[in-house]
Amino acid sequence: MTTVKNIYDFINSIAPYDTQDDWDNSGHLVGDFRKEVKKCVMALDATKDVCRFAKDIGADLVLTHHPIIFGGISDVKADSAVYILANAGISALCAHTNFDKAAGGINDNLAKLLGLSNTRHIGDGLIVCGELDSEMSIDDFAEHISNTLDCAGIRYTDTEKTIKSVALGGGACEEYMCEALAEADCFVTGDMKYHAMLEAAENDMAVISAGHFETENQAFLMLKDRLEGIFSDVEFIVAPRDNPIKTV
Repeated sequence: MTTVKNIYDFINSIAPYDTQDDWDNSGHLVGDFRKEVKKCVMALDATKDVCRFAKDIGADLVLTHHPIIFGGISDVKADSAVYILANAGISALCAHTNFDKAAGGINDNLAKLLGLSNTRHIGDGLIVCGELDSEMSIDDFAEHISNTLDCAGIRYTDTEKTIKSVALGGGACEEYMCEALAEADCFVTGDMKYHAMLEAAENDMAVISAGHFETENQAFLMLKDRLEGIFSDVEFIVAPRDNPIKTV
């Protein structure tokens, strides 16, 4: 019999929870640690739709990258994601910054998706550096990222630099731009503010902002294969969810 705690302990063994950032809220957030798990729904975010889906299929656990509770909450109303899970007796686990920086975690998986080799972690482990098989222009590399990650929209700086080495951090890693570019030809992340992109462009830096959801969703769901290899008695189900933030 597999319990919520068994799955928590496995994640803790590959992405220790004590490595999460101080501001993070990773871990066991809703429900009974001792609950048996036969069905586990996986998603990047524990949105209301994801939680309703878990309830509708009779899931025992929702496992996400982003925490369902991020900071303090003042109430738990009937239409909230937390209420939906708690009322249905469904537990929630998340693996956020601890899985971002783990070996085989979000950023290693993102590097694998993009075809980088000779990868290594820098700084506190959150940024991964690697190499492309051959040099590319930033236009071609941005197109490769867009096609690989199914990006609805992608922003990048206009530079003539060729790209061979890449540093990346999925999600919101804007603050690591300078550190990353000291190690690589190009920096790839999810969210970059306008003024950070402007600074990069004015200094002829190769920077690509590919979307928060896009740089983390596939990379997080790659955890599913590892979980299935350990917990054969659990059905792991990916919630049917696209990026809720639409672009035209």
